Amino acid sequence: MIPELSRPSVYMRDPRRVEEIIKAMKQAGPSTMQVISDFDMTLTRFAYNGKRCPTCHNILENSKLISQECRDKLEDLLNTYYPIEIDSSRSVEEKLPLMVEWWTKAHDLLVQQKIRKDLLTLVVRESDAMLREGYRVFFDQLQEHSIPLLIFSAGVGDVLEEVIRQAGVFHPNVKIFSNYMDFDENGALRAFKGQLIHIYNKREGALLNSGHFQELKARHNVLLLGDSLGDLTMADGVYSMENILKIGYLNDKVQERKESYLNAYDIVLQQDETMDVANAILLYMTSSH
Repeated sequence: MIPELSRPSVYMRDPRRVEEIIKAMKQAGPSTMQVISDFDMTLTRFAYNGKRCPTCHNILENSKLISQECRDKLEDLLNTYYPIEIDSSRSVEEKLPLMVEWWTKAHDLLVQQKIRKDLLTLVVRESDAMLREGYRVFFDQLQEHSIPLLIFSAGVGDVLEEVIRQAGVFHPNVKIFSNYMDFDENGALRAFKGQLIHIYNKREGALLNSGHFQELKARHNVLLLGDSLGDLTMADGVYSMENILKIGYLNDKVQERKESYLNAYDIVLQQDETMDVANAILLYMTSSH
């Protein structure tokens, strides 16, 4: 049906079920669909030529906008909390307060740097941020078929938007829920707006933004893309869901996490830096024959 699904990087616990969902969504048509995706390491690459690519937070951390002292403190936070985030032996409940702690401390450090709004464009341009191979086909297909794309990110909304804008794919069908910066009258960062979105509270974020899902009432079919088990709750605000196809990128710590990803996602993409599988599925679902 879709040749890309037989690639060696593609794993499925139940291929027949995947086929059923894809067929059901194709039959219902593009007007019933929405795509909900994480950003960092899902729409962006995890690595390029063997080197890790930056997340939205990394783009700021690696930039000239931040002092060496601040960079060292952020690095310490990463070394403390990232192992906890990906530790398969700990429950999400156990991780929750620790993730809030990490994000809050990191944001406080960034605020102290009084980052300037007018320099964000430059910082993104000079960074090594890269969307996954095939990203243009992905964004353009969705726009062409008027399928809403909701990007749900624990990153920094202002940076994320700039990455998409510079890639030339910030189409009108794209909506973003993320951590946005609040700048003072001189254009310097003074706080982050609204409720914190971190890796494991995307469900609350989804439910807080129920107005968005309300607008998309007729779109009962969801294609979900993520790279963490926390991403599975991004669709919890969707109104009377009929079908959901969950595609998970397994980027890191492959052996110890594979089992839990296969149990959680319909399709698991192991160390795949492309959008090929999602693109092929979308092409199939939106083609008229």
